Amino acid sequence: MSKIIEGLKYSESHEWVKVEGNVAVIGVTDYAQAEMGDITYVDMPDVDDEVTAGEEFGALESVKAASDLYSPVSGKVVAVNEELDDAPEKVNEDAFENWIIKVEMSDASELDALMDAAAYKAQIGE
Repeated sequence: MSKIIEGLKYSESHEWVKVEGNVAVIGVTDYAQAEMGDITYVDMPDVDDEVTAGEEFGALESVKAASDLYSPVSGKVVAVNEELDDAPEKVNEDAFENWIIKVEMSDASELDALMDAAAYKAQIGE
């Protein structure tokens, strides 16, 4: 059974969002990392890149597959988790501790379109 954390927002494409003021901390869910298997590479944007809600911002690669990452919100990338460059497997170890990017949101109302923990749990059938 996948770990799902209350108080976070979730997208249909299996990203999670933790809101810290006007910054969205974004990662992939435990369910997503489990489905992918051993993650071997995390493709991330650069700091100061713009991301758009619903559009691709990077990808995860595993021994089984590659999967695009979609931004749950729009805004400017203010940080990337550089630890994942050398240790992408950290996403497998704890998908919620090991965020991928932080985005300064341009429109916080986009969060309203995301799911809460209960709705995400229903989506993945758990």
